[in-house]
Amino acid sequence: MSTLTPQQLIAAQQASLSTFFGFANQAYAGFEQLVALNVQAGKVNLAETQAIMTKAATAKDPSELFALVSSLQQPASEKLAAYGRHVHEIVSGAQAEFSSAATAQFQQVQKDAQGFIESLAKNAPAGSEGAVAAWNSAFSAANATYESATKAAKQFVATVSAGA
Repeated sequence: MSTLTPQQLIAAQQASLSTFFGFANQAYAGFEQLVALNVQAGKVNLAETQAIMTKAATAKDPSELFALVSSLQQPASEKLAAYGRHVHEIVSGAQAEFSSAATAQFQQVQKDAQGFIESLAKNAPAGSEGAVAAWNSAFSAANATYESATKAAKQFVATVSAGA
């Protein structure tokens, strides 16, 4: 029977840490993009507010003030929509990166598990064919479940994205 060596355990732990920090770095990159977007939006908003307040202070009568307020409504909604699109792009990009990395990680785990089962089958003592077949069957069922879940999740994301 095959057993894990300390070197294999250390390698598995290092791979897990590498994966964890890869995901953490991706999360921070997305967060950094959102912060940069908000800083930029804040600067633009401050400059525009200053310009508006200057115009409002120089208004000679209430009709000029009402005209100024009316002229600001359409650009404000357009800016809000553009901001929402930028946030959606950042979040969608981060989600795609996470999904890609998770898929790659799962495929590696799947490959390693298949190798383990094959090694188990080769090194199994006589009479344990039923147990090895059960392991193989369970592994195949888990893979089929993962594939179905992945397909359903991708369809859900596509549906939600199409509606947005």
